[in-house]
Amino acid sequence: MTKGAYTSLDELIRLKFQGQGFSFLPRQPIHSLLAGRHASRLRGRGLNFEEIRIYQPGDDIRSIDWKVTARTRKPHSRVYTEERDRPALIVVDQRINMFFGSERAMKSVTAAETAALAAWRVVGVGDRPGAVIFNDSEIVEIRPHRSQQRVLQILNSVLQQNQALRADSTVRSCPEQLNKALERVVRLATHDYLIVLISDLDGADEQTTRRLLTRLAQHNDVLVSLIYDPLETALPAHGRLVISNGELQLEFDSGDAMLRKRFAEVFSTRLERARQLLQRRQIPVLPLHTGLPVAEQVRKLLGYAAGTRRV
Repeated sequence: MTKGAYTSLDELIRLKFQGQGFSFLPRQPIHSLLAGRHASRLRGRGLNFEEIRIYQPGDDIRSIDWKVTARTRKPHSRVYTEERDRPALIVVDQRINMFFGSERAMKSVTAAETAALAAWRVVGVGDRPGAVIFNDSEIVEIRPHRSQQRVLQILNSVLQQNQALRADSTVRSCPEQLNKALERVVRLATHDYLIVLISDLDGADEQTTRRLLTRLAQHNDVLVSLIYDPLETALPAHGRLVISNGELQLEFDSGDAMLRKRFAEVFSTRLERARQLLQRRQIPVLPLHTGLPVAEQVRKLLGYAAGTRRV
């Protein structure tokens, strides 16, 4: 997979073949992240009634139509098919704060890979992928449409913002852009959308973010992929580190136990605040870090092993 500061179209297209073995739907295995302690608002697909037929071995006993069975004196089942062609919006954060990484890739690359994986998965199950892609100064809207060309349009837009990131950029960090992007999503997503927000949630707050997520979760399925870097959770115990924002550099001794403790507390506090914000809305959180391939993490967290072909 991609290693470094930027991704490429080839890498994002290659993820098409890894967009299997997981599901965004609520019927998750017991060990899945989405089947955790907190109830989820995820509804999944609706069901369309197709027909009533003679009961067949393997039919779910709960599908038996008892009225028809009593009238005909033969067991009959009601047959349903899942709704298809559901719209989805993949909301991708490519702000300058995402241009950070200490291991395999930058957070911005991990977010781009997650977006590609989601887009390929959405179109692969017959739904309509769309996107809202944002950086510190621009928000791009792509309306849902069921085609591989629409996936490529999404990937190219993500790639354009990803490759525009620079450590020496003069663009100022804009935490407020997260809520501005969510406002666009609120206008686009009427009801029965799948919304996948891929971000480090910089700029999330208890007022505006909570209000926007509440509105979205009322009539849609919302999933948040929280992107982070392992260095944000724990500094190495020994050595001097240099961190730069492109203009200034800061050198410090990571062997200082008190410094490591404070550093870890800052991230854990931010993570817990984000979790509480989302769990109040019963929105599941999918934490993904920069250290491992995204597809591997997603399949593990959503409860399916590699190679599984479940929609």
